[in-house]
Amino acid sequence: ELVLADLQTVQKRLPKLQKEARANPKLRTEVGALEKIHATLDAGKPVYGALTDDELAGLEDLQLITMKPTIYVFNVDEQTLADADKKQKLAQLVSPAQHVFVCAKLESELRGLDETDRQELLESYGVTSSGLEQLVHAAYDILGLQSYLTAGEQEVRAWTIPKGATAPQAAGVIHTDFERGFIAAEVISYSDLIESGSLQAAKTQGKLRLEGKTYVVQPDDIIEFKFNV
Repeated sequence: ELVLADLQTVQKRLPKLQKEARANPKLRTEVGALEKIHATLDAGKPVYGALTDDELAGLEDLQLITMKPTIYVFNVDEQTLADADKKQKLAQLVSPAQHVFVCAKLESELRGLDETDRQELLESYGVTSSGLEQLVHAAYDILGLQSYLTAGEQEVRAWTIPKGATAPQAAGVIHTDFERGFIAAEVISYSDLIESGSLQAAKTQGKLRLEGKTYVVQPDDIIEFKFNV
């Protein structure tokens, strides 16, 4: 239905644009892209992933539904979750869009387990993380987002930032004063902290580092900001 709705939109726009392009050669590139979109939709396929960003430039006003990034969530039973071949066939149906497999029964069982039992149960199905965790990661990825951590005696918290954000920009998510008065960021990766066992041990091992204004924050960095306002 979404493909058909987009196809109707393109069919209304294409003849008019083709006519305008006869008098304005600059529109020929746009016409070519729209004709490619029409062929894609006519074949029953979504626009997303079929064209390059350059080809889609100038066609944003069409507001095509299937042009938007998509995550397909397959709600499967336990047998399908453990069947790699069946999952591959399902994934091919929605390629190149992202996809996630979720087993509602398994998600319910995971809630009441400690970390060790939880991982054992996941591994028995051939997966390393729950479907809901995978969905969150897929959503972050498709939106161009990531998170970093701050930790204190009373609270550990994740903060959402765009991928490629610098340390001052990440600090500004907490408070604008942090970005305005940014001096430096004391950084350690989550994996390094867990491996060291404590912050003090990490300092002794040289895994805690001081970063400046140009540092690009990495996923799951643990950061303490130094600032002055």
